[in-house]
Amino acid sequence: MKRIFDISSSSLGLILTAPIILGTAIVVKKKIGNPILFKQIRPGQHGKPFELYKFRTMTNETNENGELLPDDQRLTSTGQFLRKYSLDELPQLINVIKGDISLVGPRPLLMEYNELYNDEQRRRLEVKPGITGWAQVNGRNAISWEEKFKLDVWYVDNQSFMLDMYILYLTFIKVFKSEGINQEGQVTMEKFKGSVVDG
Repeated sequence: MKRIFDISSSSLGLILTAPIILGTAIVVKKKIGNPILFKQIRPGQHGKPFELYKFRTMTNETNENGELLPDDQRLTSTGQFLRKYSLDELPQLINVIKGDISLVGPRPLLMEYNELYNDEQRRRLEVKPGITGWAQVNGRNAISWEEKFKLDVWYVDNQSFMLDMYILYLTFIKVFKSEGINQEGQVTMEKFKGSVVDG
């Protein structure tokens, strides 16, 4: 039932948001440049890697050593606007249709984090990741990694179709209010470096 809902809703979503997606693509190309899409390998269910799609929000500017500049120096005003209203996430509807992710589930993070999770945190990989999730509607990037992972595991243990509907409802509210986009003192979220205590 969840897979059928994912495919039908994402297909309808792509059709309804096609003008927004096209307009966003044009703006990204003009303001940030090519490539329009940001593609990155992320862990799916059980850690299986897949290629995630998002609209670019940062430039590829480097320092004299050829290293990428810090995020706060590469994030453009256009990128900030796209993140504020989650427009950069729209290409992930393609990931949903492909079956890489679901509409609702723990967010797919970086592959390198898989080796940093403790046993409990690793349980977030038991289900298919999602565009939005229980952690996203309960703090998004404004809460700590540990809090976020606890919420992810809670979702794994309590997932249901009705819970997914509730999370989608809360997601629309959060997007319009632009809540929890950034961690305090960061333009996004500081990298996860592992938890001090296992368990």
